Amino acid sequence: MTEPEAEAAAIAAEGPPRKGRLWNLNFALLWQGQFVSALGDTAYSIALGFWVLAVTGSTALMGSIMAAAVLARVVLSPFAGVIVDRTDRKWMLVWMDAVRGVFIVAVAAAAFAGLLEVWMVFVAAVALGVCGAFFNPAVGSALPDIVPKAKLVKANSLFQLIWTGSGIPGFTIGGFLYVLLGAPLLFLVNGVSYLISAATELFIKVPAVKHARQDFKFFADTKAGLSFTWKVVPLRLMILLFSVLNFFAHMGVILLLPLFERTAYLGPGLYGVALGGIMGGMFVGYVLTSIINIEPSRRFLVFYVSALVGTAALVFYPVWLYLPLMLALGVVFGVFNAVLNALISAVLQMTIPQDMRGKVFGLLNTISGGLTPLAMVLGGVLAEFISIRVIIAASFLLTFLFFVPLGFWPSIRRYVNFDPDRDTLESIN
Repeated sequence: MTEPEAEAAAIAAEGPPRKGRLWNLNFALLWQGQFVSALGDTAYSIALGFWVLAVTGSTALMGSIMAAAVLARVVLSPFAGVIVDRTDRKWMLVWMDAVRGVFIVAVAAAAFAGLLEVWMVFVAAVALGVCGAFFNPAVGSALPDIVPKAKLVKANSLFQLIWTGSGIPGFTIGGFLYVLLGAPLLFLVNGVSYLISAATELFIKVPAVKHARQDFKFFADTKAGLSFTWKVVPLRLMILLFSVLNFFAHMGVILLLPLFERTAYLGPGLYGVALGGIMGGMFVGYVLTSIINIEPSRRFLVFYVSALVGTAALVFYPVWLYLPLMLALGVVFGVFNAVLNALISAVLQMTIPQDMRGKVFGLLNTISGGLTPLAMVLGGVLAEFISIRVIIAASFLLTFLFFVPLGFWPSIRRYVNFDPDRDTLESIN
């Protein structure tokens, strides 16, 4: 092992106590702040969509504004990850939430004054995407340093509960809130929620990142992140695999809406109900993984079964268009998908050295997110020539088939079963 690799391995072994309480003050403050801002985000996304449609009548423009935030985040993520690894992650969290809060409060103020225009919303969307590009890898990098390593699966589950827990009621009653309160007030709620989150994060203590090389050279750091990802074979395989899986999965997911819209006895109204079933299942899955201890030696088995059962449920989703059955399959998918996400997030956080997390998470966000627009476009084009039900079933069947070989891949098994009390990166690579 070279000297830099030895130092990186030593850094990877450092961090919070391996045993201890999950709900320490730092984790509680971070969770509370994110819960508040997630509720505000739900209100903002619903109000924004309705406002754009009411003002312009253009679904294309609405989609463009939503895409602006995603594109900014995808493009900037690998570069943002490099910067995150070289800055104080606590202050990165505070500033990104504060900037988002200021932008959205400004949008709310313009709306109350009757001065809001579409270009202002577009600028705010780009700002949100840029901030998200920095904020997301900062959270992923900080979490392993403020909770015990043995509690990372539960910690990730509790964080994901924020989004599913706020999404279930948010999407159900969001339209009614828009009618009752109006877009300006919902905009203001989201802006204030980000400012509250930033204020909460002021009291968090996040350990400083220890670097094998102290001088900051942007391109050298970027190269180091890429080199680390490539050298750790199971990590490289997981990132490439999940990028392909995301591609096929999104191709199927994007066509669920037109499937409901074009099926007379389902319709747009029941689409929200079906989506609620998936999110409800995910909520249950994250609750289960937040309270059940999964031993490292059993982690791969749970991971593998969750992957196969979850994707198999969606293969059959468009076969029989009977709402109760579709709801049941959606719940099954949601439960097992949540378990899968919680496990893989924890494994990545345990196995990536402290000074590499931002770079690797940023790279992962770009690779997996970058294929999403292409999958959506391809799915839409294919739907012009092939039955939507066939495309959805085929896309999830391909996802299922890509998962099957994982059960026979020893390096992947060792990686997912990584035990920080016993293993090192060298022993599982």
